[in-house]
Amino acid sequence: MNLDQVITLTEQMLKISLLVGAPVLAVAFGVGMLVSIFQAATQIQEMTLTFIPKIVATVAALIIFGSWMFVTLTDYFRSIFEAIVHYIQ
Repeated sequence: MNLDQVITLTEQMLKISLLVGAPVLAVAFGVGMLVSIFQAATQIQEMTLTFIPKIVATVAALIIFGSWMFVTLTDYFRSIFEAIVHYIQ
């Protein structure tokens, strides 16, 4: 295994992890921003108000995007395991 192959594998791994994690992180960020704006507008400074909507939105995003995330990761790992033979030689 040479340096170019290692760099390619690392690049693919980073792209897949960013692609898979982005939808859930974006939803959590968006809900967090909305809750922060709501808190600033109403001057309600309850700490639990920030966590519950983010948790609900994150679980909903995992339910919505979970199958796509699973398929994407499965395809990636399948391609890695199929390419192991070529990398070892």
